[in-house]
Amino acid sequence: MTIDPATLAALSGVSTATVTTVLLKQGLRNVWMRGTRPLRAAQPRLIGRAFTLRFIPAREDLATPESWSSPLSTRAAIEAMPEGCIAVVDAMGVTDAGIFGDILCARMAKRGVAGLVTDGVVRDLSGVLGTGLPVWCRGAAAPPSVAGLTFVAWQEPIGCGGVAVFPGDVIMVDDDGAVAIPQKLLAEVAAVAAGQERLEEWIMDRVNDGEPLPGLYPPNAENRARYEAESKPR
Repeated sequence: MTIDPATLAALSGVSTATVTTVLLKQGLRNVWMRGTRPLRAAQPRLIGRAFTLRFIPAREDLATPESWSSPLSTRAAIEAMPEGCIAVVDAMGVTDAGIFGDILCARMAKRGVAGLVTDGVVRDLSGVLGTGLPVWCRGAAAPPSVAGLTFVAWQEPIGCGGVAVFPGDVIMVDDDGAVAIPQKLLAEVAAVAAGQERLEEWIMDRVNDGEPLPGLYPPNAENRARYEAESKPR
């Protein structure tokens, strides 16, 4: 399911920091996925539907190199990923087994997957960087996934970085990490967040002019009126 173009346009200039504040005001506190750091500097801000994958602790009879050829494998999951999705992987925060390497990331990039988000790590770091696939994770480790994890499912609800993520949730990622936006709140969050960004740009201009913060951030009634007056089309 694609994201409505108007909603996507409204979110295009919004940061994850602003989205977390807007969701907080909606009563949602736990939306930022812990450990999802950009793998390289200056990765693009991305917005896309979540395609979920889930690992559990390794069990020796299942977590084997032979499992990579199973119909229930990360390889099969990648072939089911639609163009433009963001793969969100529950790796249980494990940091000593890389869930994906360069070949898997190259295939994701070839299929048009927008990015990869995980609370785990990748392997073949230089190769993964070479694929151009934007990745948010905890870092890199040499051992393969089966050294510490068993892959069990895709397109099911997961917990990534301590956050509940459902297939089809909208994921936003930038330099501050990854945030999950529930589908039913998407249009409202987009509209409110876009307005908040415009207000904060105005506040930043006032701060750069030397104005003090009390009454400005957050704006009191007087400064809110100033903002609305100065923001009216001329």
